[in-house]
Amino acid sequence: MPKNFPLPIKAVVIDLDGTLLDTASDLADSAAAMAAELGVPPVDEATLKTYIGNGVSRLVKRVLTRQMQAEPPEEQFRRALPVFDRYYAQWVSRKSRPFPGVVEGLDAFKAMGLRVACITNKAARFTHPLLKDTGLFDYFELILSGDTLPEKKPSPLPLLHACQVFGIEPAELLLIGDSLNDTQAARAAGCPVFCVPYGYNRGRPVAELDLDAVVPSLVEAGRLVVRA
Repeated sequence: MPKNFPLPIKAVVIDLDGTLLDTASDLADSAAAMAAELGVPPVDEATLKTYIGNGVSRLVKRVLTRQMQAEPPEEQFRRALPVFDRYYAQWVSRKSRPFPGVVEGLDAFKAMGLRVACITNKAARFTHPLLKDTGLFDYFELILSGDTLPEKKPSPLPLLHACQVFGIEPAELLLIGDSLNDTQAARAAGCPVFCVPYGYNRGRPVAELDLDAVVPSLVEAGRLVVRA
């Protein structure tokens, strides 16, 4: 559906992994350490990047099965998940950094008077330390993690919850993400959605998705919106 730019919005919500922060190395290191401890063959970082985006549980299952939706033996998964969690809690921000243009883009959204939130499928126990350690935590007046609400993206629930908190309509809330999860959640909620091309969309180009714009960075996203 073609949009007239700049889009009039009142709030912007932004995905974490692959949109705000390049977290792949820390996730890959944790997955490799988990695999080594369990005697599972290692996964290279390029493959691991295609596994990111549906939360840690699904990532661990993908490492164990090497398939996107397969279920590993229950006992193996039950052993693996706490091992991954242990390593990732220790290494969550060791190599993770904001992508180029993220800080400048967040500054621009604030200067425009937009409400700003982070919505991620990552568990809160990882989300909060990661945002604090990378200096981004204070930009967000609302942070919704994968375990904050009963459902996570691609459910529209986190976006609709953010609309309630901000007292706005879905059409006034822009989601910026990097994957199918983000576009499905936005379309289900009735929100406009932009995607960055540098993230973790299971190795697929984001231009294939149902979205309103592909933006090279958050800075360019800011040039396509105006405070409603």
